[in-house]
Amino acid sequence: MSLLQTAERVSDTDLSDNYVFQRSILAYDEAMKLVSGDVLEIGTGSGYGIEIIAPRCNRFVTIDKFRTSALDNKALMESHAVEFIQMTIPPLKGIADNTFDYVITFQVIEHIQDDGAFVSEIHRVLKPGGQLIVTTPNIKTSLTRNPWHIREYTTDQLDTLLSRSFTTVKRLGTFGNKKVNDYIEANKASIRKITRFDILNLQYRLPRQLLQIPYDILNRMNRKKLLDNDNSLVSSIKMTDFKVAPATEDCLDLFYIATK
Repeated sequence: MSLLQTAERVSDTDLSDNYVFQRSILAYDEAMKLVSGDVLEIGTGSGYGIEIIAPRCNRFVTIDKFRTSALDNKALMESHAVEFIQMTIPPLKGIADNTFDYVITFQVIEHIQDDGAFVSEIHRVLKPGGQLIVTTPNIKTSLTRNPWHIREYTTDQLDTLLSRSFTTVKRLGTFGNKKVNDYIEANKASIRKITRFDILNLQYRLPRQLLQIPYDILNRMNRKKLLDNDNSLVSSIKMTDFKVAPATEDCLDLFYIATK
């Protein structure tokens, strides 16, 4: 894993990533209960979702601009008819119309320059009645600017975007319990100590590309500091400390299901 990918590519083995990993894995666990047939994933990431989703499918295709070592697990790839396509999207090159029963894409859309084309392409490759399951951070609860994200969405903004292509949109969100909220409060306090030096509010004024590497380094350092300060809190957070419920402005992530 390269330095430039560490902030956004969550590890399932680095304990300092545990909060983000457990929050992320919930999306796959919820999607597992819904998907069947032919499924496309946009955004393989570190690949930890493959073993959760692939057994639920007749065919599982996963796309990413980078290759991950998880794809070297030949037994997993062959036993569940998993296909990896290395591709920068949109468009979804080489994928025919009306191909998939489900498209899942978790923590990806905020990185896409042309999000309208992204959603339109997903709609194109879904079969009639097919569903898109998408997650993305809720801008209302983001603790600071993430310069790796081109944009983040409010509940209404994501609804509006998806509704341009899809017939119905179900608005859900990810929430945490007290343990999760305790971690978030500790994270807020730690971030305030870092950002207090930004008296000119440069994190919002500078082009995001100039901030990506400093953000990446500080983000990694902050996660490790939180682990060192309270190992029991960081390590004890589990997927079951999160839940999916109807979206409100205080949810952590937007978890939307759109139907063609």
